[in-house]
Amino acid sequence: MLNRRHLIQAAALSGIPMGMAWAQPAFPSKPLRIVVPFGAGGVADLTARAVAQQLSMNLGQPVVIDNRPGAGGIVAAELVAKAEPDGHTLLLMSNGTAVSAGLFKYLPFNPRTDFAPVSLLGLFDIAIVVPESSPHKTLAELVSFGRANPGLLNIGTINIGSTQHLAAELLRTQANLIAQIIPYNGTPAVINALRGGQVDVVVEILGPVKPQINAKAVRLLGVMGANRPKDLPQVPVVRELPGLSNFNVSSWNALAAPGKTPQAVVARLSAEVAKVLADPAMVQRLAGFNVQAQSSTSSQLAQLLDSDIKRWTEVIQKAGIPQQ
Repeated sequence: MLNRRHLIQAAALSGIPMGMAWAQPAFPSKPLRIVVPFGAGGVADLTARAVAQQLSMNLGQPVVIDNRPGAGGIVAAELVAKAEPDGHTLLLMSNGTAVSAGLFKYLPFNPRTDFAPVSLLGLFDIAIVVPESSPHKTLAELVSFGRANPGLLNIGTINIGSTQHLAAELLRTQANLIAQIIPYNGTPAVINALRGGQVDVVVEILGPVKPQINAKAVRLLGVMGANRPKDLPQVPVVRELPGLSNFNVSSWNALAAPGKTPQAVVARLSAEVAKVLADPAMVQRLAGFNVQAQSSTSSQLAQLLDSDIKRWTEVIQKAGIPQQ
C-alpha cells in the first residue's frame, strides 16, 4: 500500500502539484441533509422539500429533510453550526436567526461566524388585516385613525419575539402610532381574536390568513414588503404611505452551511440553488405555498442577515422586550 512518502515521491516524479495529489473528493460525495427548525407540513418545511427534491436531481445525491423544531430554531441551528463543514449538512435559515441574536442573552452559536450563507430560497409577505366589518377600508385610513386616536388601536400578532410581533412593533414606531400590541399563541388564536373584536388589526404572514381573506372573513389592507404582491397588485405596501418610504419587512428562508465550509463548496451550492429557483415550475410550485422564489449570492445573504440582526436588535431594545 502506498504511504504518504510514496505519494509525495510519485507526485514529484509525475509533475503533479501536491495540492492535486491530496485533492479532496468531488462535492457532493454523499447524501445531503437540510435541517429544518420547524415541524413537518408548514410552509418552511414544504419549501425545503420542494427545493431538496430538485436539488437532489441536479447534484446526483439524495437530499433529505431533517425536522428539528424547538427552542425558537436554536436546536436546529446549533446542530448545523457544529456539523462537519463539508457542505453535506445545511440549515434552513430564516429571519428568525437574526431575531434570535437580539432576543437571547446567550446562543450556543454565533449567527454571523458559525454559518456560511449559501442562498436565499424565498420571501413571505407580511399582511395587515382587519375584520370585514371594520370601518377602516384602506391602510391609509387605519394609520390615520391610529395617529389621531392614541391608545384606541389594538394590534394582534403571534408570539412575542416572532417576526410578526417585531414587524408590528416596527410599524408602531415608524408610523408614530400609540397602539397596544397584543400577542397570541398562534395564527388561529389571533384570527379568532380579530373576528371576535378583541383586536382591531392583525399583522401576520400572508399565507396562513389567505383562506380567511378569500372567505371574506377578514379584509387585507396592505403588506409590509418592498413591492405589491404579484397576485394581488391592488394591495398597497406600507412604504407607499407618506413618511414611510423606507419601510420594508418580509419574512424569508435561506440555506446556510457550517461556518468553515470551503468557499468552493458554498459557491457550488449557491449556483445550484439559483438554477432550481430559476425554473418556472419551481416558481409556480412555491407560489402555491404563498412563497416568492428568490435566490441570492452568499455575500448578499450575509448582508441581509447582518442588516436584519441590526434592525431587529434595535426594535427589541426600543420595545423594551426583555432578553430571554
